[in-house]
Amino acid sequence: MVVQDPAAGQKECNSVMGDYHIRTYEDRDYEAVRTIFSHGIPEHALAAYWQVLRCPQTHTLLVAIIGVAYMISACLVCSLGVVASVLFMGWIYMKGQWKEYVQAALAKDLLDIRKTYLETKDSCLWVATSGEEVVGIVAAVQPDNHSQRGNTLELKHMTVVKAHRGRGLSKALTRTVIHFAQEHGYKEVVLGTSMVQNAAQQVYTGMGFRKVKEEHPSLLAKLLQFYFCYYRYEIAGTH
Repeated sequence: MVVQDPAAGQKECNSVMGDYHIRTYEDRDYEAVRTIFSHGIPEHALAAYWQVLRCPQTHTLLVAIIGVAYMISACLVCSLGVVASVLFMGWIYMKGQWKEYVQAALAKDLLDIRKTYLETKDSCLWVATSGEEVVGIVAAVQPDNHSQRGNTLELKHMTVVKAHRGRGLSKALTRTVIHFAQEHGYKEVVLGTSMVQNAAQQVYTGMGFRKVKEEHPSLLAKLLQFYFCYYRYEIAGTH
């Protein structure tokens, strides 16, 4: 059973395996929130890496590397070794990109959570607990795009501990943000997620979010067909 405090805006309970409670962040949750985020986000690095390996452009590049290496060394084993080194460096690079994203968040909005989410207008961060353990987090914040402010809230940092996934927590946390936005007079909720976070995308689309944009974070990402997906949820009765 997922139970939410009245401030979260959730009026009903959701049947899941086990008992959970969703409440507003408290200072005692600081380390747990940062740890859950730090451990949860890098999990997607491997899926992103496999996505890149499946890309036809990657296959072409690897064949080209083998060809050039063989022309130089006239040694097939050496050529394969070069490709293995390239693949290893690619994995290190991919992990580094996700780690860099985490470190940036920990040094910015998750450094002073109370100031960012509890002392800033129309922002909040919630935790899902199982007993005394924090097992999930989600936040609502003003979007970076100033033209959207006043009408739109952004859902950020949705993360659920692996052992507690598949029990409805992501839906309950998402619904918490939607109700918060509705209670504060906002017309829509937006969010961004990577193409490899398939489970999250299924949750969002199942709850009525609509994909509005796909965006490549860099030229290299565009070449390797890696992109971020952006979703929008229109709150009923506000249009």
